[in-house]
Amino acid sequence: MRWLDYGVIVTYLIGITIFGYRFRESQKTLKDYFLGGRSAPWWAIGFSIVSAETSTLTVIGTPALSFNGNFGFLQVVFGYLLARIIISALFLPQYFKGEMFTAYELMLRRFGPGIRKLTAGSFLGLRALAEGVRVFAISIVVSIVLGTGEFISELIIVSLTLFYTFEGGMTAVIWTDVVQMFLYVAGAILSLFVILQQIPGGWDHVYQMATEANKFQVFDFAFSFTPEFFAKTYTFWAGFFGGCFLTTASHGTEQLMVQRLLSAKNEKDARLALFASWFVILFQFALFLVIGLMLWVYYSDAKLAPPNPPDRIYPKFIWDFLPHGISGLVIAAILAAAMSNLSAALNSLASTTVMDFIKPFDKKQRTDGEYLALAKRMTILWCAILFAIGLLARNVKSVLEAGLGIASIVYGALLGVFLLGLLTKRTGERAAMVGMSVGLSLMLYVKFQTTIAWTWYVLIGTSVTFLTALAASYVITEKEKLTHV
Repeated sequence: MRWLDYGVIVTYLIGITIFGYRFRESQKTLKDYFLGGRSAPWWAIGFSIVSAETSTLTVIGTPALSFNGNFGFLQVVFGYLLARIIISALFLPQYFKGEMFTAYELMLRRFGPGIRKLTAGSFLGLRALAEGVRVFAISIVVSIVLGTGEFISELIIVSLTLFYTFEGGMTAVIWTDVVQMFLYVAGAILSLFVILQQIPGGWDHVYQMATEANKFQVFDFAFSFTPEFFAKTYTFWAGFFGGCFLTTASHGTEQLMVQRLLSAKNEKDARLALFASWFVILFQFALFLVIGLMLWVYYSDAKLAPPNPPDRIYPKFIWDFLPHGISGLVIAAILAAAMSNLSAALNSLASTTVMDFIKPFDKKQRTDGEYLALAKRMTILWCAILFAIGLLARNVKSVLEAGLGIASIVYGALLGVFLLGLLTKRTGERAAMVGMSVGLSLMLYVKFQTTIAWTWYVLIGTSVTFLTALAASYVITEKEKLTHV
């Protein structure tokens, strides 16, 4: 009966690829390719934001967190809401002054071309590394299903995603995101009920075991100025403030998310999409944590040894224990999350490369059509780079925390320099570059030489970048004239 599962998966992969390819006819200009012509409704952009936030790392990594721990990860999600308020009040009004294609054009307006290249280059580096881990996460799922190695597993999904992203641009990204989000949420809900049926005693038994093991604990308000406290990932303080700074950086300064906001018809629609996405995100994380909890009960009752690494728990259970057809649907749903995030990453990496590095310094008089062709070539190049990084990311312990940890190293410096531009008037380009360089250097030290949890990274990096640049502005004399946003 495995043919039924394979049939469902193949049908999905072919169907979503054709669906995305259909948008190729609307790709006439760079505005179409990178911003979807600014024609998508706010609710579609909101779902696209959710899909970008919910990668394969979330789908397979979140159940593993509650399997091995509790619901403490939700503390991070509550910080996401405060971040959206900050972005709505501080960032969106600036992004909708004039027509921008990337977040880093704001840095050009405020500081100059040097800081624009530094912030854009930082994004390219962090997104390539973080997305490479996500590409590896795809191979975990595909290898379970097909029994193939990482190389073939990654190649299948990456090639299909490249095809429709290359042809359909941001329009294809947004609308395939909508379809794929509904699919993986539906798949998760379906798997939840199927897992529950596999547990004798049902939800009452799950609730009793989870309560006795303190699995439902969400908040940890303990606080102290000790190394042990800052090494703990999921306390209220680390989760709430870490989640706030992380999301302010990702949704306010990283092209992957900002590009979606810039694709909205106007500032009001961008704001609606941003807040609507939070409610869906909260529901999703809670759903995947409950799934991990149920799997913990199932494995405990059956006295089964969980698979290693822990990220294999959810996809392996689906493939081994769910009824045929349903397991294929849920695996297809997980692949949906992978493809939606990868497609967005490819488009945002290409847009930053073309708009922030190539076009501003291109001495040739190219037409918009020539730049569009160049953007498509950059999409292929970045696909190859992500594929290579994915092959090198085999030794990570937790794909979810690895992805967030990599991003958090750079996010602090990015957010710090953006806040300098939005909140200060005296800081110039050279002082901002000094602050960002110090912030990045410190975060590399924090990552590799300390036990501080990743949830503190963005807060530390932002503070150091902001304060260093501010102090440097009193020492460095800026010759260039500042343009205040």
